Amino acid sequence: MSVPRLNGTCPECAADFALPAGVMVNELLSCPDCGAELEVLGLDPVELANAPDVQEDWGE
Repeated sequence: MSVPRLNGTCPECAADFALPAGVMVNELLSCPDCGAELEVLGLDPVELANAPDVQEDWGE
């Protein structure tokens, strides 16, 4: 029994693409069209958002 492929839409360029097999919530992906860093917010339904910028905490 094969696992159905999930498809998502890039919030940056609106490209539709297949998510990698076994993708999980909070995983970071790159859009294959524009290269934007995306975060998986949900899988049912698929929800993608621009990944948050990494910020320095300077030991705080």
